[in-house]
Amino acid sequence: MNAPDFSFEQQSPQQPVCGIDEAGRGPWAGPVVASAVILNPAEIPDGLNDSKKLTAKRRGVLFDRIIATAKVGIGQATVQEIDELNILNATYLAMRRAVADLPTLPLYALIDGNRIPPELGCDSEAIVKGDGRSLSIAAASIIAKVTRDRVMVTLAQQFPGYGWESNAGYGVKAHQEGLNRLGATPHHRVSFKPIHKMLYQDN
Repeated sequence: MNAPDFSFEQQSPQQPVCGIDEAGRGPWAGPVVASAVILNPAEIPDGLNDSKKLTAKRRGVLFDRIIATAKVGIGQATVQEIDELNILNATYLAMRRAVADLPTLPLYALIDGNRIPPELGCDSEAIVKGDGRSLSIAAASIIAKVTRDRVMVTLAQQFPGYGWESNAGYGVKAHQEGLNRLGATPHHRVSFKPIHKMLYQDN
C-alpha cells in the first residue's frame, strides 16, 4: 500500500481544503473525537500516515509537528451525546465541531470513510480508507487519535481499574474484568450493548 499523498488536496475544486477523521467510534467508554486539519503545502511534516500504522511515540512527535505547522480544529461528542444521538450522529457532531474550531473556514473537506456528515458548512467528499491516501486526512487521524488517547489517560486516573490508559476504552479483557469488578462509570456508553446488558440484565 502506498503512503498518502497530497493529490486529493491539489485536485480539489476549492481551497483551502481540510482533512477530517475521527477516533473512538468503537470503544465502550469515553467521547468520540474528531479533527479537521488544513495543511500548509510548503510545510507538510514528514511521515504522515494513517494513525493506526504509527507507533504511539511517532504519533506524539507528529502531533506536535502538525500543531506547529498546520491549522487544526478539534471537536468532541460526549458519552451523553453518543447515547442520545447514536454513535454515527455523535461522530458527525464531533466533525462539525472540529470544522467550526478551525481558525480558517475551509471551502472543501476530505472525509475519511464512505459518508459525508450533514451541515459541515462546506462542500466535501468522502474517501474510503482516506487516512492512508490523503495527507490531510492522515494528519487529522493523528490529531484525533492522540487527543482521544490523552483524554482516556486522564479519565483512567479518575477511574482506575479499567485499563483505559492502555486500552483507550475498547472492550478488551482488562476492561471487561474492570467492569465485572467495579461496575459502570458515568463515562461508559450505556447505549452500547455490552454496557446496556450489564446494567439492565438484573431488571
